[in-house]
Amino acid sequence: MSTASASTERSATNAIRTALGIGGVIAVIVGILILVWPSKTAAVVAAIIAIYAVVGGVVYAALGIFSKSMGGWARVGHLILGVVFIIAGILAFMNLGAATLWLAVFIGVLVGIMWIIEGIVALTTLSAAASKGFSIFFAIISIIAGIVLLFSPLLGAAALWLLMGISLIVLGIVQVIRAFTFGKKD
Repeated sequence: MSTASASTERSATNAIRTALGIGGVIAVIVGILILVWPSKTAAVVAAIIAIYAVVGGVVYAALGIFSKSMGGWARVGHLILGVVFIIAGILAFMNLGAATLWLAVFIGVLVGIMWIIEGIVALTTLSAAASKGFSIFFAIISIIAGIVLLFSPLLGAAALWLLMGISLIVLGIVQVIRAFTFGKKD
């Protein structure tokens, strides 16, 4: 291998190691924040979504106003969508606590519905399953978990939020370890 090629490979390896390390450290920090301040961290996520709504709304409204290539109805649609996004973002900022709770309930209901559908799909694909017993067990657990989550979406979302915090810490630590070991020959 030439010196230039080895140098390029070393630079690429170092860049990947740095990215893995930084990503791992950020994951650990966010995981710790979720576990230490779960409601404040959730409020920050709601605020980020509100900022996205306002910025997205401005972009859609600008497209509706200034676009020369869109037809009349497309421009009106973009303008209306932009106004709706801006209003939603502003309302979220006006009561960030309520927006955070609403987001948690929404996510809890959404995950509950997804788990029920996943269980139903598992039952409908039973004929192709290698292990019918395991597939039936999975489907029943998935449907029951989905129903439980639908009846207590806020509690379920809180549990999922804490599980995400724990997962981020564990995965972040593994990522940092990968950063130190990436590219090293055995």
